[in-house]
Amino acid sequence: MTRQEKEEIVKMLSQKLNDNSIFYLADISELDAESTTKLRRLAHKREVSLNVVKNTLLRKALENAEGNYDEFYEILKGNTSIMFAEIGNAPAKLIKEFRKTSDRPILKGAFVEEAVYIGDDQIEALASMKSKEEVIADIIALLQSPTKNVISALQSGGSTIAGIVKTLSEREN
Repeated sequence: MTRQEKEEIVKMLSQKLNDNSIFYLADISELDAESTTKLRRLAHKREVSLNVVKNTLLRKALENAEGNYDEFYEILKGNTSIMFAEIGNAPAKLIKEFRKTSDRPILKGAFVEEAVYIGDDQIEALASMKSKEEVIADIIALLQSPTKNVISALQSGGSTIAGIVKTLSEREN
């Protein structure tokens, strides 16, 4: 690989890091070709971009990117792949699901909406984290709940009052 090609890769990676607020670093070494293909297909289906990168080029890209990624420098050893996604927990769920049949990929670190997670022990926390869309849906449901209760009470109350009036009117006759 020429120096110019390396510079292009660093520039492209830096731009992707600037454009995405979610990325995961994982070790997919020791996966055979068939398993790697399955992982890539599953990632594509889940709308997760998966790329194997050289640690030196990734480090330069992290240094050139706009954010502060110092915590990732020490985990850039061995094989590293980078996953980009729109939904914060999508790569974690992907890793968890794939590990039902394999011991890889191993999570090295993740950057999700300005929060840094280091180590494979963070996979459970990341997988159970709600996405932005899920949090918005929960808020909307909470806001709608009192309105639904009031409407329900008014609807049931009307039939209850009518029933009481009818019963009282029948008693007097």
